Amino acid sequence: MPSEPLLTRRREDGRDIPLLVWRLGRPLLAVSTAPLGGGIGVRRWVLNATVPMSYDRDDPADHLAELARRLGLDGPGVGLLTGVDVGEVVTRTDTGVQVWATVGLGTPIPAAAPAGPAPAQRVGTVNIVAYVPARLGDAALVNAVATATEAKAQAITELGLPGTGTPTDAVTILCPPDGPACAYGGPRSTWGAPLARAVHAGVLAVGTGTVPWSDRLPG
Repeated sequence: MPSEPLLTRRREDGRDIPLLVWRLGRPLLAVSTAPLGGGIGVRRWVLNATVPMSYDRDDPADHLAELARRLGLDGPGVGLLTGVDVGEVVTRTDTGVQVWATVGLGTPIPAAAPAGPAPAQRVGTVNIVAYVPARLGDAALVNAVATATEAKAQAITELGLPGTGTPTDAVTILCPPDGPACAYGGPRSTWGAPLARAVHAGVLAVGTGTVPWSDRLPG
């Protein structure tokens, strides 16, 4: 199992901005929807970086790669961004599955809702990083992303919000790169079930009251 992430800060635009760093003890197999390191492959580290709500860079993958270089992170990794203070990460464990969630639900949308005007800037990203202690086959990894997303949507519904997620949510699932491959990652599978419970519990634990990191700054 990966060790707990390190909470650190980087100096950027005259401010000390928090980020979480998982330095994986050994390379792990990952599936991710993140802007950096998305897809399926072996990864050596994970970053979850807070950004101000005024963030308007159009090269998030390059930005995250730059942060990784500053931290001395080598090889391929996963990078995520959020307006939430990542120091408020919530951890939940269930039957060997571990989940870390940073939750901002200021801009919930139903996934299939018609496109509308851009919402006013409010914190709105749910980033989920999860570790499953058994090798998952490629199809099971993809299924695990769907399972985590369904569990997040269930929690959002139970919180009374009119949406299934936010436009910028991301999921990363990590597992060992070796051993017999489990074929299933759905919500009733051996590893999908505890993954769903842990994600659901993590999102519910944070709830709807998150304030964007940049809104807490003086002035």
